[in-house]
Amino acid sequence: MARASRDELTDTAADAAIDQACRILRLPTIRDRHAEIAAAATRQQASYKGFLVELVSLECDDRETRRKARLVREAAFPRPKRIEDFDFAANPGVPAALIHTLARSAWVAAGQPCCLIGDSGTGKSHLLIALGTAAAENGYRVRYVTAAALVNELVEAADDKTLSRTITRYGRIDLLCLDELGYIELDRRGAELLFQVFTEREEKASIAIASNAAFSEWTATFTDPRLCAAIVDRLTYDAHIIQTGAGSYRLRTTAARRQAGKTSNRTPPEGSPT
Repeated sequence: MARASRDELTDTAADAAIDQACRILRLPTIRDRHAEIAAAATRQQASYKGFLVELVSLECDDRETRRKARLVREAAFPRPKRIEDFDFAANPGVPAALIHTLARSAWVAAGQPCCLIGDSGTGKSHLLIALGTAAAENGYRVRYVTAAALVNELVEAADDKTLSRTITRYGRIDLLCLDELGYIELDRRGAELLFQVFTEREEKASIAIASNAAFSEWTATFTDPRLCAAIVDRLTYDAHIIQTGAGSYRLRTTAARRQAGKTSNRTPPEGSPT
């Protein structure tokens, strides 16, 4: 890019030069907002260094925001869920203090597992996605997948002779969020392939799982008792285990809404205020 002296540049030429330089250096925030910040600096009689600090700070802040959004997007969550949206009052058995502590993601840095166990509709998937989202926004590489989808992917990789590469790829993720573990029975091959992923990550990278079955019931999913015991051992060692309870929150909420709807639709008695 050709350079010109300050005296030779008109405002239009300066804007064009800044635009070109920012595109080359990949500074989209400075490119979009330099004129606005320059005008504000002129009004406030800011120093050159003050103006520069404001520009580069905005670029850094926006870059961090974009990085968080990219990590959340790459995690492939099926829907957005956040911890602040979880109704702890409706499910008082879920330890709110622990969940908010886990949201800081120190357990991910330590490579610890997290197990969410409870009946369907008690908020397991919400918390799994929310904790995964918090980890992504804290800078960790996260991947969400259901147990069935992961097993299918591993089986296909084994058939295509790319299993080692696939397991290595899952081993590099900081947090693997595995949903719906225990919903379907896995044959021995599928269970063994899943076990390889757990072994690859053991004590090095975190796994968070959501299951509708207590650990004592996992023999219905992993029919080989020894393999089942080994999987439970890897997922529970130094783990945060959270019981989300029994009784579907979704069913209670639906029933309450229907009851409220029936009440509001009743015809008021004659002579009563409307």
